[in-house]
Amino acid sequence: MAELLYEDALPGGSHWSMVMPAGSLLKITDVEGGANVGMLFYNPRNLLERYNAPDTLKCQHTFKLTTGHCLYSDMGRIFCSVIQDDTGWIDTVAGTTNKAKVAACWGDRDYQHDRNLWKQNGYDSFLVEVAKYGLGARDLAANLNLFSKVFTDAEGNLQFAANHSKAGDTITLRFEMETLVVFNTCPHPMNPAAEYPRKPVQYGVYKADPVAADDICRISRPENGRGFENTRRYVCCAGH
Repeated sequence: MAELLYEDALPGGSHWSMVMPAGSLLKITDVEGGANVGMLFYNPRNLLERYNAPDTLKCQHTFKLTTGHCLYSDMGRIFCSVIQDDTGWIDTVAGTTNKAKVAACWGDRDYQHDRNLWKQNGYDSFLVEVAKYGLGARDLAANLNLFSKVFTDAEGNLQFAANHSKAGDTITLRFEMETLVVFNTCPHPMNPAAEYPRKPVQYGVYKADPVAADDICRISRPENGRGFENTRRYVCCAGH
């Protein structure tokens, strides 16, 4: 059993950020089912380096992410690997909500009038968190949506898979390099729910075991083998 270092819960419609050390695990649990966790990734030692969606998808020949996939930076390094995913599909393309989208779908509320029941949106939640590190709107790259699935129908239209994640489903990320993780529990932008969905998650930080030579993320694609080596050299030289 991996050593637990820290755990907490994040209510629905909330946001948080933290720096994950190299060699650590982040395990997130959908408490009630139907959660969405929007995520961004940066190198805290060089904030110009951030998650690169096109490289991540094309080098692994995939539209989705799940167990065995890696998340690449724009420097060709691996921020983290998906070592476990109960849902089988992490959305990579749908982006996040903004104030106008939330107001159109679920009505307009603000903190001044509604306090903790106000309806936060993913875009502004990301902005609040990245501002803590001196970043702004131009630094928001494409985000992931954990616990959510978006697929194409026969006509090529994007469709949202309702009830994709069940209560108790977990996703575990293993961090191959030190990574700033920014995340929120705001609704998925394609969620058709009649009421603003406030879906909480729990998360725990664990100490990871060393990456084995036959690790599923390392060997799932030849490109990943090279990505692991590129990351290993960086970690060694950066003194992580």
